[in-house]
Amino acid sequence: MHGHQPRKRFGQNFLADPHYVTRIIAAVDPQPGDNIVEIGPGLGALTGQLVERAQRITAVEIDRDLAARLRVRFGADRLALHEADALSFDFATLGANLRVVGNLPYNISSPLLFHLAEDEIRLRDVHVMLQREVVARMTAQPATPEYGRLTVMLQSRFAVTRLFTVPAGAFQPAPNVESAVARLVPLGEHRPLIADERLFARVVAAAFGQRRKTLRNALAAIASESQLRDADIDPSARGETLSVKDFSRLTDQLAKQE
Repeated sequence: MHGHQPRKRFGQNFLADPHYVTRIIAAVDPQPGDNIVEIGPGLGALTGQLVERAQRITAVEIDRDLAARLRVRFGADRLALHEADALSFDFATLGANLRVVGNLPYNISSPLLFHLAEDEIRLRDVHVMLQREVVARMTAQPATPEYGRLTVMLQSRFAVTRLFTVPAGAFQPAPNVESAVARLVPLGEHRPLIADERLFARVVAAAFGQRRKTLRNALAAIASESQLRDADIDPSARGETLSVKDFSRLTDQLAKQE
């Protein structure tokens, strides 16, 4: 810990096991010239190897004490450090073909993923370590307990793969849960064509707002039964049974009738 007192408000659990550092770096496979940004570099366990492999990277760190340590350890010619909150950071300022790497705090993982998804066109790939249950939701299939809003919103933009789990003992301090590393790659030309992104997000949120409700009731303020049927959606079904393509098709049908 090098004398640093972890701050609970920042959800600080630092990766300390060199075995898992090596595995993550191998998964990312950074190359010289890659446009890499690390979210929450912390004590620099991943940062050192990322810099060594890519020669120069960008990092976003909210903790000013840790940022000061990183500036001392890595010169500005090797680490472009932004002392900022990743949730509000404008990743578009970092250019294109961006490779994001990070051990994400559990308390902001979902909103941060949604924030990154807004800049999906600028991303080459994303490698993140999250709570294992969150990764299970990201990679879930329809009609499973883990399938939900996060699943649909991410899988409409990315191919999401769980790479491996990381035990609590690999961190200092050790969290109460296990973690997992996930890879997200933008779908690009294979992404579903969605006529209205805001309407899509609204439909998905409503469908999973109360999971036990049928779509007839969950989407009552957005779509009538006839509109559901016109999109080949069963009004008595629940949101968890619809695929990403189903949500896309329903959104397009509603957009046509607005």
